[in-house]
Amino acid sequence: MTRRTKHASAAGEPIGHAHTGALRSARRLSTLKGRRTAEQFLAEGPQAVREAVAAGLVQRLFVTPHAGDRHVEIVQHALESGAEVLDVSEVDLATLTDTVTPQGLVAVCDIETASLAGVIDARPRLVVVCAQVRDPGNAGTVIRCADAFGADAVVLTEGSVDVHNPKTIRATAGSLFHLPVVTDVSLAEATDALRAAGLTVLAADGSGTKTLLDLGTELAGPVAWVMGNEAWGLPAEDLACADIVAKVPMWGAAESLNLSTAAAVCLYATAAAQHASTTAIEMPPTVQPS
Repeated sequence: MTRRTKHASAAGEPIGHAHTGALRSARRLSTLKGRRTAEQFLAEGPQAVREAVAAGLVQRLFVTPHAGDRHVEIVQHALESGAEVLDVSEVDLATLTDTVTPQGLVAVCDIETASLAGVIDARPRLVVVCAQVRDPGNAGTVIRCADAFGADAVVLTEGSVDVHNPKTIRATAGSLFHLPVVTDVSLAEATDALRAAGLTVLAADGSGTKTLLDLGTELAGPVAWVMGNEAWGLPAEDLACADIVAKVPMWGAAESLNLSTAAAVCLYATAAAQHASTTAIEMPPTVQPS
């Protein structure tokens, strides 16, 4: 049973003291096997924890006294949501994270799954598909960019990094909790379904005969961008899943762009074209004075 201390939230609700069993269970979530078995994952830091609480996914929150004093509103909202909030020492909290400077808040969150069918039913206009993206930082940053530029969903195909990897979670900076992320589908399945739903499937690859600047109406309509693996990009069979293969034009001496940087450029250009198109449609015709 959780022991209670005199420490309380701003609303006067008691905060428990983290016991060995709770910490041990949380540590198991640092592994893929542990996350899949428990169907839970860890979110660390005020930004990620704040968004996880808002999404209603936090079941347990570990907080150091210093972090509890700094982030009273997060602790308060976690308690109000029904989460168990536990005091933990700096030393014990450090065992729940691999960061050099832990930020004093680690939450145990339920895994919320998203389906490709659910994404299609929502009639998306902008989706990014990551084909076997293995680097957690890249995957997380792509999710953050997708969120920033108003994408409706992200798809991580089979062979991609676990989206609930702690490094991936940190790289999303809370964006994981803002849009659906579909996992463990094949590239062909994802692109076929998105194309059938009316999206133009564009692949970002240096082999493209067109550049991003050559795409006009293709960007203004519903679009799914396919981004390849960090090391080998998109092989021929993956490129065949796209309607158009385009490259990001570069005028400097750099040979290529980092995956997440290329994704940011493509998503920004598409979002800008879509917003411009929508604004043009919504603008009433100009009436000339007689």
